[in-house]
Amino acid sequence: MATVVERERTYSGDDGFRLPDLTGCGGVATTSDATTLDLDAVYLDTADLRLARSGFALRRRSGGHDAGWHLKVGTAGGARTEHQFPAGPDDSGPPAELVALFRAAARGGDVAPAARITTHRVERRLLDERGRVLAEVAEDTVEGRDLVTGDRQSWHEIEVELVDGDDAVLDAVEERLLAAGARPVPVSKSHRALAGRLAAVRAPGRDGAAAPVLAYAAAQRDVLVIRHPAARGGDEDAVHAMRVAVRRLRATLRTFRGLWDRPESESVRAELRGLGRRLGAVRDSQVLAARLTGAVHAEPPELVLGPVAARLTAHFAADLATAVDGLREALDSDRWIDLLRRLDALVEEPPARPVGPRWIDRRIRRALTGADDRLDRADGDDDALHEARKAYKSARYAVEVRRPDAGRPAATLVRRLKQLQDRLGGHQDSAVAREVLRREALRAYADGENAFTYGLLHAREAATADRDLPAVARARDRVRRRKLRRWLRS
Repeated sequence: MATVVERERTYSGDDGFRLPDLTGCGGVATTSDATTLDLDAVYLDTADLRLARSGFALRRRSGGHDAGWHLKVGTAGGARTEHQFPAGPDDSGPPAELVALFRAAARGGDVAPAARITTHRVERRLLDERGRVLAEVAEDTVEGRDLVTGDRQSWHEIEVELVDGDDAVLDAVEERLLAAGARPVPVSKSHRALAGRLAAVRAPGRDGAAAPVLAYAAAQRDVLVIRHPAARGGDEDAVHAMRVAVRRLRATLRTFRGLWDRPESESVRAELRGLGRRLGAVRDSQVLAARLTGAVHAEPPELVLGPVAARLTAHFAADLATAVDGLREALDSDRWIDLLRRLDALVEEPPARPVGPRWIDRRIRRALTGADDRLDRADGDDDALHEARKAYKSARYAVEVRRPDAGRPAATLVRRLKQLQDRLGGHQDSAVAREVLRREALRAYADGENAFTYGLLHAREAATADRDLPAVARARDRVRRRKLRRWLRS
């Protein structure tokens, strides 16, 4: 299976639109002769179009240079990851390798043909002075059919896809196209073909004071789904994004727990906690490996006694491999699919009880004062400071629920809570790093190696932690300014 990152933009024009001369756009020196292609793609989805609604597109395409199975992950107009798999002559369905990547989006359900897109493409390459292909421009005449309803559409569009160029090429080409009368198209071909059914199955609107809470939780659920394919392989950004989404969901279910059936929401929180541990094992290994190997390389060579970097690299490589295997096992399980279905019910169905705006704000205020109290009681203790950090994370996530409609004061409070959280996080990272260094020093000493460098790094981490505490105090005072919390209704 091949995986590529697709960066393209799509445009439409009136019947009389003509592709302008694109030489001079972002280093384009010349344009190749046109190549004509006929493409035929069948898109598959669940009956309720879960893939399309989640930012996934699964198709089997014939024609062109990359015929076969394709799974695109991401929204049109931005960078999308495309997984490609060759198609066999007797395919009865998508290959298992692709199914594993979209299984979460489909909630474990079956997929079937949903739409068919046929495209007559006229393609040109945009070259720089050295003959390097910066981008490809395709003029597409498209016919789309919803295979369930029978609805048909036809349209003309222009696709510009980067090859070896950068975003400056896309920007320059876009400026030229817009000047010629083109308009940006915000949706993919498959979404356009399925527009009628997509409009009918979109999540119902949310009313009442609880609407921002439900929308916030739904957005975090969506992050889990869209990041799932990359996280299975241990991708750092995807694992981090999923871990943060899990934290936000757990905090939201706790802070506003009166909105849901208590036993169910607490059970979901427990499942999320287990998933968070799997994600944390991967992410912590990645972060600590970068921190400590970087610290070794920053030391003068004469202070690095023994194979310190090699020992740390081996330690974290083993930990990371084990953690990624554990995460993949969790994300391939039926338990993960069941968790997503339960989250769907919590965020898409009406809350268990009606609440007013003051109820929401009281919960936010309670989260803030609870975090304040934890930090006041910490008194420099590493474990207590870590608990205060987690409490401030929950408080920040609670404020984020109201940020869109509370305006600048809430946005400022979120930013300052993040600064305080980061200061406390740096202190915690130092505490964890010191413990790893202590253990590795003992192992090195037992193997007859010099443990001097481990002690040196331990001392540097301790000094960093001591310097962090005054910064924590300053960040705490900035968070507690009264004017930042006056917007909360009592």
